[in-house]
Amino acid sequence: MRSIKQIHPALADPIGELPTFRPVPTISLPHLDPFLFVNHHGPHEYRPGNQGLPFGPHPHRGFETLTYIFRGDIVHQDTNGYRSTIKEGGVQWMTAGRGLLHSEVSSEEFKAHGGVEEVVQLWLNLPAKLKMVEPNYTGLSKNEITHISEDDGNVTIHLISGDWKGQTGPIESLTNLTMTSVDLKEGGRLTSDIPVADQILFYVVSGSVEVNGHPAKMHELVEFVMDDGSIEVVAQEKSCLILGHGVPFNQPIVAHGPFVMNSEAEIRQAFQDYQLGKMGVWRE
Repeated sequence: MRSIKQIHPALADPIGELPTFRPVPTISLPHLDPFLFVNHHGPHEYRPGNQGLPFGPHPHRGFETLTYIFRGDIVHQDTNGYRSTIKEGGVQWMTAGRGLLHSEVSSEEFKAHGGVEEVVQLWLNLPAKLKMVEPNYTGLSKNEITHISEDDGNVTIHLISGDWKGQTGPIESLTNLTMTSVDLKEGGRLTSDIPVADQILFYVVSGSVEVNGHPAKMHELVEFVMDDGSIEVVAQEKSCLILGHGVPFNQPIVAHGPFVMNSEAEIRQAFQDYQLGKMGVWRE
């Protein structure tokens, strides 16, 4: 089995009334190349007549975002002209590339009637040669994702990108990432062989599991050593994981606010381009 380096508890970092937990970046784990950032929002129950998610228009450059909508919904809009509403069980994959503005807010229906919201957003780095790629967005509903049943139905893998035992996810990752979420019933067992060259992202969204003989619970990220061996997971109760992997870029990471580049000069250029409207101008 692959060795475990450390288990990192997420840092509680609420945004207004929205409970938010961040396992990376923290002091103990500044990044997990090529994974830059994980924010777990909720679960939070909004009352009827609420203001919804607080993520109004803002810019990005130099990376991609992958957002899992576990409960509630998100309305995505950006200056490239993309707009979609994704509900529970779906995902949103956005390539910021050379830069754009986008917003992630709740639907008018959700704000009117309320409900439980729970989302997890990842920032996925891009290598230097792809930092300025053309922006793109794909929203997938639950039925557009590849679902794979294992262990007599006790485990369900929701495959977003990459391959899983001969099946392929609907998103073609620019950096060959394999990204999933995994639902496990109590006692469910998952085994996966991941290439030794790949960094693993393993985050427990809910429940508790034993992974390679070590306990890990909700809001914990498991950091693996990049050695050979399999991942073996047994659910101690009904649980949900985010499991992804990809080859590290081993390039400089310079991040400032919504921009992630390879040098301070590129960060200054990003701010200048944003101020000059080169990432688009927001229009409702």
